[in-house]
This record gives sequence, C-alpha cells and structure tokens, in this order.
Amino acid sequence: MSSRSRAAVARSTASDRTLVLLSGLVLLAVAVLVLLLGQGVFGVYRAQRPLIDPQISGWMTANATATRWIAVGIGIVLLVIGLIWAVRSLRPEPRPDVLLSEVPGQRLTVEHSAIADAVRSDAEAIDGVSRARVRLVGHERRPAMRMTLWLVEEADVRDVWAEVDGRVLARARQAFAVEVLPTAVRIELDAAASKTPRVL
Repeated sequence: MSSRSRAAVARSTASDRTLVLLSGLVLLAVAVLVLLLGQGVFGVYRAQRPLIDPQISGWMTANATATRWIAVGIGIVLLVIGLIWAVRSLRPEPRPDVLLSEVPGQRLTVEHSAIADAVRSDAEAIDGVSRARVRLVGHERRPAMRMTLWLVEEADVRDVWAEVDGRVLARARQAFAVEVLPTAVRIELDAAASKTPRVL
C-alpha cells in the first residue's frame, strides 16, 4: 500500500513513530554505554569510579546555584519539546484544498469543503443511502478521500458499491483530472432511518 493510499485509510503517524524510534535508540545507546562501563570494558579502574566524574561533581557542589538553574533550564526545554510533540499529535488533521492548475496567472484551487459537499451530494443520491460524510485528506497535489455511508436496512450493498465506484468516485476522479483517487469507504447501517413506525 502506498503512502497516498494509507492517507485515505488513517492519519499518518510516521513523524510520531520516527520521534519515538529516535528517542528509543538514544536511550538504548545510553543504557548500553553504562552497562559496558560497569562491566569494565573501558578499563577496570574506570568501572570502579563514580559515573559522574569527580571534577564535575566538585564543580556542581561548588556552584550549587548554577547547577540548579542548568537543571531547571534542561527541564523547561524537555517540557517544551513534550508539549510541542503533544500538540502536533493532537491537532486536527488538515483538510487540503485541491490544486487543479499551476499555470502562471491561472492558478486554480478548489476548496476542500466544496469538493466534499459535491461528493456527499452524489453519494446521498444513491438509492439505499440515507446520509453520507466525505472528508478530503492528504496533500493538495496528492488528494485522498474518506467516505462514510449510512444505508437503510433494505439497501443492497453491492448495488450501492457499484454506484459509488462507477459514478460517484468516477466523477470525482474526472473533476480532479486524476486516474487514481485513493478512497476509504466505510459502510454502516443507519438504525434511525431503518426504523419503521408502529401503528397501534
């Protein structure tokens, strides 16, 4: 599955995974280094000495105030990095506009809301679909789409899918002037629309 197709299925977590992997590798390297130091790989006498060099310990003792401020500064930097990471992970996924033309002086961009509304209207016109939700994801030059369809109880899923693939998505691909438009389609039963009123 290409990265463009994965964007249609779920939000990309590549950057988060990369940061976690790098952090894990750094911690692993530090742990291995300490283990080798304790086993005497770097010398028996070095293994018996304190982990922090006595000169550094002496400087920290003699400059307690500066040591505290350095520790506070490191803590603040780590806090800021953690907050930035959390904000990036929790921020809403961008909904890109689609770039149709980059001709100088004739740049043509279509807003994602207009595209989503048009595709949603096409999907809701299919027999058996009570409502639909469409979201554009990915990049303006490599758009992908997520679509959720709610069907009434009597709907034929095969007929609905044939209409979605043969008409709705075909029109979307034609509008984008692309041959491939990765789309993740989720189909659910609309219980509210399928309820039949009781006559007493």
